[in-house]
Amino acid sequence: MNHHDHPRCGWANVHSEKQFYVDYHDEEWGVAVHDDRHFFEMLILEGAQAGLSWLTILARRDTYRAAYDNFDVEKIAQYDDAKQQALMNDPGIVRNKLKVAASVANAKAFIAIQKEFGSFDAYIWQFVGGKPVINHWKAMSDVPVSTELSDKISKDLKKRGMKFVGTTIIYSFLQATGIVMDHTTDCFRYQELAK
Repeated sequence: MNHHDHPRCGWANVHSEKQFYVDYHDEEWGVAVHDDRHFFEMLILEGAQAGLSWLTILARRDTYRAAYDNFDVEKIAQYDDAKQQALMNDPGIVRNKLKVAASVANAKAFIAIQKEFGSFDAYIWQFVGGKPVINHWKAMSDVPVSTELSDKISKDLKKRGMKFVGTTIIYSFLQATGIVMDHTTDCFRYQELAK
């Protein structure tokens, strides 16, 4: 798809020379997700982003998939100390001991949610009654970094033992997985996703 001439959200233009970044905005960001593997991937990547830029993480997405068994939650829940140490030695990911340990703890909590609700998909969408929150922001500066919704989900995930799931991280996660649609009204994707 060639959308070069389309108006986009301000953040997508910041690194418009990076095709993978623009593609992420055009094809993935704000699109409703119903796949548990994808949800888990985004939870780990958003958590990894804490204190860094999304560009940094997105540029390493393929190396993350390789390092983390393509985000197979069952496998990650079993990662032992040796595997976590191997991840700490992997230059293709963010080498942060707390974030690596959190990915394993989060995998276990994720599986517990799947057991309780049948799927993570069923769990996460219940917070919005199964329908995406469609926002109508005119400018990037209008878009919040967190909301009551992200506060509520963050609190619930923490209670379930997840780490790196603060309200700002969770708001980014909700935007990334289309639970919240935050494309600005002047963006070509807004028209397509706000229907």
